[in-house]
Amino acid sequence: MLEEVLFLLVSFALFMFMFSKIIRRNDSNYIIILVFQAIGIAICFFEISLRVSANFFFKFIRYLFSIVLPMVIILLEVKGIFFSEFIVKFLAKVYMSIGDTKKAKNILVKFVSKYPDGYEGHKLLAEIYEKEGGMRKAIDEYVMALDIKGNDYDSYFKIANLLKELGKKDESIEMLQNLLKSKPDCYEATKLLGDILCEQERFKEAANVYQDALKYHSADFDLYYNLGIVFTRLNDFSAAKEMYEKAAELNHRLYGAYYNLGQICFIEKDLDAAEKYFEKSIYDEDLEAMSYYQLAKIYAIKGLKEKAITFVNKAIEIDSTLLKKAEKEKAFDGIKEYITVSVKMDDIKEKDEKEDTENKKINDEIVAQKHLEDTTELVQKINENTISEKVTNIINKEKLKQLLEKEKEQDSLDENDKEKDQKNNT
Repeated sequence: MLEEVLFLLVSFALFMFMFSKIIRRNDSNYIIILVFQAIGIAICFFEISLRVSANFFFKFIRYLFSIVLPMVIILLEVKGIFFSEFIVKFLAKVYMSIGDTKKAKNILVKFVSKYPDGYEGHKLLAEIYEKEGGMRKAIDEYVMALDIKGNDYDSYFKIANLLKELGKKDESIEMLQNLLKSKPDCYEATKLLGDILCEQERFKEAANVYQDALKYHSADFDLYYNLGIVFTRLNDFSAAKEMYEKAAELNHRLYGAYYNLGQICFIEKDLDAAEKYFEKSIYDEDLEAMSYYQLAKIYAIKGLKEKAITFVNKAIEIDSTLLKKAEKEKAFDGIKEYITVSVKMDDIKEKDEKEDTENKKINDEIVAQKHLEDTTELVQKINENTISEKVTNIINKEKLKQLLEKEKEQDSLDENDKEKDQKNNT
């Protein structure tokens, strides 16, 4: 009997405490807790009234409903997790899971209006607005969440990302830089900041961002690859080569790194190394055609005519637009008549138009590859022009030599004529 009396005292005290929360906060969500507590108290009251001892099941129910449940709620609220917020979050997620974002949004809007300090409410509402495309509203809600919880790095990142999507890249950069000062190991912030800086062609700053990130993510091949791209755009091919090699070492299937290494070796006139790297990059479907094309150029330069013909035809077979490129390529002058792949001009036009429509989707990786290709062509042209100048100089020297010899001959003839004239006069 004593146990039942003590139970009633404790459970009733907890009941009154929960009831006071309803009065103070004007929050009807606590009513469900009162109902559960009342069930537990009622079970104990019947035990006392009927002078019977309840079995284990009923004792477990009354302790769970009347003491354990309210105590758990009190402890959670001491830690800043409010019961109402928990219920609202649960209901909102249920509605979101079934695709009814309207009801979820209505519940959350009512909650944050009543409890402006409800962190979870603002955070969930921001996520809904973000999914719906309401980026400005999403930013406002993330800012509210951040004001409540200053160390919410996820909201910080989300705001920066949304600012970027809105075209406010300078503000996004500032947000990300501040985030990385507080949390320098935030990988997502590093990647996003590096991407934006590259878009603005602030490559030296991007390089610093990626290098700082390597202190915390030393085995991340993406960071090395991105550094390779940045150094490529800075024309620091030696540093770019080192980064691509490190990236490829960490990820043997990073075919883009192999392709770029092949291009750099081509620029350095190391054809054997370039050949090996292009052979590795063939396994990437997006790089296959250009890898065959570059190999064909190498074989043409090396004088391996048959291999050059085979590979250039294979490249054009995969990507018909390479036919126009091959026709302008001086390296293929000796084999152009052997390009036998049949290509319809309409196909080339169609692919060109498709490339034009996808220009907006071009990323830093493709830009770096194109930069290397252009640099390789430029180096080849410089070499060709240098050879041409040398030949011209030789020809000019020969012409000058011939002129000098003619002048000498003319001078000797003139002297002979003068001597004859003098003899005749005497």
